[in-house]
Amino acid sequence: MSFSDYLEGKIVGHVFGGTAYTPPTTIYVGLSTANPDEDASGLAEPTGGGYARKAVTWSTSGSTATNNGAIEFPTATASWGTITHIGLFDAATAGNMIAYAGLSASKAIDTNDIFRIPDGDLDVSIG
Repeated sequence: MSFSDYLEGKIVGHVFGGTAYTPPTTIYVGLSTANPDEDASGLAEPTGGGYARKAVTWSTSGSTATNNGAIEFPTATASWGTITHIGLFDAATAGNMIAYAGLSASKAIDTNDIFRIPDGDLDVSIG
């Protein structure tokens, strides 16, 4: 998973510039049908069809954070398109993208499908 330009700037400012950074209290996973790029300019989240970002809880060990519990999106009530990437955000809507990654396999989400990330399958690591 790659950090976004937004988060990289916050980390550098915090560590080297003395600028306080308060991490988000909740991190949300969002889906994208395109590569969001480091500046989030290519983000293409589904709209409508029951889509909503999902809050994630994490466990950490060393330099890795892993989702603690399955992340299950609501049942699609319309096509969401073919999901190719995920992003992590500091808000349920809008907000800032803090990290992103491509899926190992794209997944078309049609009406009545459920997109699910099993417990322990989403890792964020440094190094």
